[in-house]
Amino acid sequence: MSEKSNTSEVNELELPPKLKKEAEAFAGNVKNKKQSEDFLSLVNSTYNKAKVEPGEGVGVIAAQSLGEPGTQMMMRTKHYAGTAMDVTRGLPRLIEIFDARRTPKTPMMEIYLDKSNNTIEKAESMAHRLKETRIKNIMTEMSTDFAKYSVTATLDKEELKKRNITPKKLENQLVEIYGNRVSVEGGNKVVVKTEKKIASLLQKLKEDLRETHLSGIGGISYVVVQKKDRDFVLYTSGTNLKDTLIVPGVDASRTKSNDILETEKVFGIEAARNMLVEETILTLDDAGLSVDNRHITLVSDTMCADGRVKAVGRHGISGDKASVLARASFEETVKHLLKAAAYNEDDPLNGVVENIIVGQVINLGTGVPELIMKKVDKK
Repeated sequence: MSEKSNTSEVNELELPPKLKKEAEAFAGNVKNKKQSEDFLSLVNSTYNKAKVEPGEGVGVIAAQSLGEPGTQMMMRTKHYAGTAMDVTRGLPRLIEIFDARRTPKTPMMEIYLDKSNNTIEKAESMAHRLKETRIKNIMTEMSTDFAKYSVTATLDKEELKKRNITPKKLENQLVEIYGNRVSVEGGNKVVVKTEKKIASLLQKLKEDLRETHLSGIGGISYVVVQKKDRDFVLYTSGTNLKDTLIVPGVDASRTKSNDILETEKVFGIEAARNMLVEETILTLDDAGLSVDNRHITLVSDTMCADGRVKAVGRHGISGDKASVLARASFEETVKHLLKAAAYNEDDPLNGVVENIIVGQVINLGTGVPELIMKKVDKK
């Protein structure tokens, strides 16, 4: 069978472009005509069998396929060896994802560097630059002088050098915050006076000074460097995509955060949708569970269908349904019924749940067709 005839056979098949291209390439290398025809027939039939039947209840199957493995998952965290970093995994992470939690329990970023910075030395240097430094992190001593109404913090010189904080940089940073009330002595001793000579202000000043930001990116409390294939990747405890992406040397095209709502805010809804899919697959794989990607993508698409990430629950998808009975069937039944009555809402009974409640045939499965015809393969 010639390559040309193989191609014409493939073009007659109703296949997606990528699958058609792969079938065409394989068929072109098969010399035996019968084997080539059998292969193309098998591809076609397998593809058609993989399609969802019209009227199939894909929603409830997706919910079951994701819900059942969740009952086997453990409540645990992943620990990065040799570091103080933990990442939530298992059932708690799955709940975080589908609840679209505003703040993950263990937010983190995976930061890639561009080619010119992809060395262990530059990666470690970048880690020190990104890690947030507050005075409390590098302070060796703090004292209060009630006579002069001032607070003194002595900083570790080695830590200052490691974080590339020079005496001049330190002074400039503190002057921006405290003005002429601050002075730096010996390059590492910070003295700040209260605005007024009131003793009660000293305690507040002491707390404020401890939390004063000196360098790094806010929210990143820890950074560890690990090699991944050919890249040196920075994993952070804490996340701040917006400020991280503009740091010179960071590869913004590959850097990502496990905070889905932050991803939506910085990159948009498509990126958030992809992150939902990726994080769900990662969480299930980590637990040794396998779920067809189509179930995961269906739930993710539903969560993002309105252009923003919505939780699967009464504060999201279930609470925003058009049907009164569908909303009432999930949670807060009395509240939804009373509100619907107060606002004179109608229920068109277009969905599944509401039709089951009133005892009508649902528009799903065998309730879809009035007449069905069985297709017979022509041989």
